[in-house]
Amino acid sequence: MPLHSADIVVRPRPLGFLLTAVLACVTLIPTATPASAATPVCALACDTLDPSQARQESFPVPNKDLNGRRLELHVSDADDMAWASIDDGVSGDSVWLDRSWDGGATWEGLLGKASIPGTWNGTRTLMYNITDPANRRRGLVRACGDAAGVGCTDWVYPTVCDTLCDGTNAGQAAGDDQPVPSTSLYGRTIRLHVGQKNSMAWASIDNGGSGDEIWLDRSWDGGSSWPDGSSLGRTSTPPGATGTRTALYATRDPRGLLYGGAVRACGREAAHQEGSCTAWVRPAPTRARAAADALMSSYDPYDGWWRSSWWNSAATLTALIDFARTTGTHDYDWIVARTFEQNKGVFAAGTRSSDPIEGDFISRSIDDSGWWAIAWIDAYDYTGDARYLDEAVTIARYIQQYWDPGTCGGGVWWDRERTYKNAVTNGQYLWLTTALHQRIPGDTVWLQRAETAAAWYRSSGLINSSGLVNDGLTSACTNNGSTVWSYNQGLAIGGFTELWRTTGDASLLTTARTLADAAISSPALTRDGVLTESCDIGSASCDDNQKQFKGIFMRNFTDLAKATGSSTYESYLRKQADTLWAQDRDSLNALGQRWAGTSPNQTDWRTQASALEALTAAG
Repeated sequence: MPLHSADIVVRPRPLGFLLTAVLACVTLIPTATPASAATPVCALACDTLDPSQARQESFPVPNKDLNGRRLELHVSDADDMAWASIDDGVSGDSVWLDRSWDGGATWEGLLGKASIPGTWNGTRTLMYNITDPANRRRGLVRACGDAAGVGCTDWVYPTVCDTLCDGTNAGQAAGDDQPVPSTSLYGRTIRLHVGQKNSMAWASIDNGGSGDEIWLDRSWDGGSSWPDGSSLGRTSTPPGATGTRTALYATRDPRGLLYGGAVRACGREAAHQEGSCTAWVRPAPTRARAAADALMSSYDPYDGWWRSSWWNSAATLTALIDFARTTGTHDYDWIVARTFEQNKGVFAAGTRSSDPIEGDFISRSIDDSGWWAIAWIDAYDYTGDARYLDEAVTIARYIQQYWDPGTCGGGVWWDRERTYKNAVTNGQYLWLTTALHQRIPGDTVWLQRAETAAAWYRSSGLINSSGLVNDGLTSACTNNGSTVWSYNQGLAIGGFTELWRTTGDASLLTTARTLADAAISSPALTRDGVLTESCDIGSASCDDNQKQFKGIFMRNFTDLAKATGSSTYESYLRKQADTLWAQDRDSLNALGQRWAGTSPNQTDWRTQASALEALTAAG
């Protein structure tokens, strides 16, 4: 809801504005020490990394002459880290970093403080993170030293740059979208504007008079806080005018690994101190881009996953890669390698999953392992990096051990304890064996396994008389009549479609189409034309696993739609994207579980990833 005159009090410009200007002109600064030691920050690495590990070195701010000593700030953009050095000094001279989370108004001081030892004439600090993307904080860093007096360099990166940089004239905006209602204050109209083709924003005030003020607030955590983005572009209506506008400001900071920034427009009437603000908004240059940016706000770059759900992180990485491949967007390419490198090892139970992760993304849950194999095949297709294909092969060989013709004539067990043969694991297996054959030159082994898996799947009883896939088989090897979930239906559609592409066997495509036609016509999966899980109905709610199911269906259904060129299937894809965008989205581009927008609805990064697949598919 917009804030009104009773809700917000406008204060003078923050201290950081004045402080930054002063520091550019003088040498000495206050020498007060921080009240407590800084909490270590971890992004692509943790604070106190040795500068010898830096992947780059640049000097983005001028050196500081400190009583004849050379004070320098060193930055590695590839690591998003900085360190400081002092040279031409004497024993006892010291150097450190300051880091601010509120635009320079306050700071953590004395980070990595080091003194020149013995007969040396210089020293340096360790490296510290400039921003904190895991906690949605954008920082500023400067180098400071004490050599017969204290001085600092300028703060680095006070200006955010994306397609354009903070402070660009609003006349360069790419279109003008006003995504939320304006707010009124003493007859003035305060509006938020965003570029239709980029993520830049500006604010305007109209129907007023001289001295009225307008500005933007910017938040990296969806409007919960905005310590470094208060009063951006604050400007006053000039004499004789009835309104004015701010400059443009970015809502994405790719260098700082911050995406999906939110903005709001705020203003003040000249004769009063009260102000009013619009609602917070994340810009939406395209539907899929908006969904992807919002999804990235939940990614933990240090641990390299979407925290608290192991297999869901694999499916979410796949959704993000699908988006990048489809749209040609490369902002998120770094997370592919990051996720791989940070999660390839061994993890105790409770660290990534309730099960131990034994290395190579393998655990006792066969289907959990399968989702990671699918993700790495997608990563291989996107990057061409053979290590991802090799990883998928390693995981698939592990899964292959649980193909068991001794029970039910075949099929892969769901878990290492061999308690259940179900649709998800066998849908994955069919897709994986086919995908590996397609990508390994000269292969015959994986093809034979894929053909065996397809024949078994069709005869297993998993597909019921209505063309729907139930969850699994009983101990007597019959269909258990359990819930029809969209992801089981989707995996089967994708597996049979891909094997048809490989072999040309028309019966495989017929099976895929039968499964797809059942999905879009049966109320078990589609209601009023919208993909619907059983847990989307009435007062029910979906668990963290079920929140991801529809995106997996959409990915595989899209494959069939492309293979057949069916106008019916293409129309279904558009229906899902149009409906969820119109009925299941808030001003921060958060997308929920119920694409028809009914209540109660659930929204988190799992539902976001699922919806992203639908938006990517529709273009």
